[in-house]
Amino acid sequence: MSHVLKGEKDFQSSHSVENKALRINLNKNIYGTFAEIGAGQETVRNFFRAGGASGTIAKTISAYDKDFSDAIYGREPQGRYVTEARLKDMLNFETRLIEELISKEKHPNKIFFSYANTVATIDFAKKYKGHGWVGIKFQTEPGGAYNQIIIHIQFQENNAIQQQNTLGLMGVNLIYGAFYYHDNPKKLLKSLYDHIDVDKVEIDAINFHGPAFSAVDNRLLSLELLRKGITEAVMFNADANNVLPATVLYKKNILTLRGSFRPVTKVNMNMYEESLKLFLKERKVDPENTTVIFEMTLNNLKAEGDIDEKDFLDRARLLCAMGHTVMISNFQEYYKVVEYFSQHTKAQMGLAMGVNTLTDIFEAKYYTHLSGGILEAFGKLFFKNLKIYLYPLKEGDIILNSDNLKVEKGMKELYKFFKDNGRVVDIENYQPEILDIFSREVHKMIREGEEGWEKSLPEQTSKMILEEKLFQTS
Repeated sequence: MSHVLKGEKDFQSSHSVENKALRINLNKNIYGTFAEIGAGQETVRNFFRAGGASGTIAKTISAYDKDFSDAIYGREPQGRYVTEARLKDMLNFETRLIEELISKEKHPNKIFFSYANTVATIDFAKKYKGHGWVGIKFQTEPGGAYNQIIIHIQFQENNAIQQQNTLGLMGVNLIYGAFYYHDNPKKLLKSLYDHIDVDKVEIDAINFHGPAFSAVDNRLLSLELLRKGITEAVMFNADANNVLPATVLYKKNILTLRGSFRPVTKVNMNMYEESLKLFLKERKVDPENTTVIFEMTLNNLKAEGDIDEKDFLDRARLLCAMGHTVMISNFQEYYKVVEYFSQHTKAQMGLAMGVNTLTDIFEAKYYTHLSGGILEAFGKLFFKNLKIYLYPLKEGDIILNSDNLKVEKGMKELYKFFKDNGRVVDIENYQPEILDIFSREVHKMIREGEEGWEKSLPEQTSKMILEEKLFQTS
């Protein structure tokens, strides 16, 4: 039994927000601080209303004024306050303070926590919907190491008071989950939406750290956000930490490669390297302000029915080991990816893909759900100066490229229009000897213990698969 539960009075919780707050308040060991900036003191208010808060709340503060906030938590180098860095500064400061001020000799059983949020709600003109960072730093044993949960939220409601109320509910859910569900991260994640409709607020980044979460892979939590329909896209970096897509994409030139990457082959890497060279030659592309995204869709992950988490992590490990930023999305059509990116940047975008993928894009059947059909989709896809960097396909003795690929009837003129306007660029410096490599065939060879698959993959990838036994049946 967790120390959080030891000595706790019998309490039948129906898990309403009021009962969650009350259960925390009635636990004589839990003791901490609340620091909330930008949306009022919406979380701590629930604990005051529940009753019995005097034994739980050490301090509550809303350092709303920027100068006052800087005096407490330090000046932000870029003058921005709704950031992950600011949230971490708040959590670290409040944790140090409670450790310094509260005597462990006098309170040997106290389990400390610091809850914080820094949030901007919707503006008066309703042009800016609002977002924020929310987190908790907490112990599970007296004197124990601290654990940390940090989330980023995007408000979907169009009223500041509604957003404040939602923030308060999610804050209570987070604190309760940290203490009572930390041994079940998926349950904790699901519980964040107790009494909150998913369409009211979106969580698009989440990270768990600390000894209580030593077995947790944050990339799986990102995957869970997608599976539950909480968000449409998540990202993680080479360090295997989830990152906020808006931060990665903000005002950047973006080159994207979509695939299953099961595993990463020499074809994938040749496409990446050569498309990047072409992309960086574009007049408006600044190499210092360019990011490359390797994207997988949920459908990419559903190879045999439902998603296999080990299979997902095997792919993720390979891409992260190569230093890439990975995006997992619910976007089946490419125009949705471009729409998503265009929320964060107006700079140049590029898509690297093979011939088969491009011919699929020109099939009208994929756009029947749009009132404007394929023309509407292409108006969104070829946003401003977007270009497609096309990797060839070997078909028998013929090499298919932008000049001789076949699109369905009725689409030839549309395809010709985009090609003649320079929107489709051939990757000419490809390696002919690797065109026969297909990841599904390599994956099958690995699974069935066949020999020779290593020559189809980058050396680093082959070595990792062998050493870590990736893609193999258990």
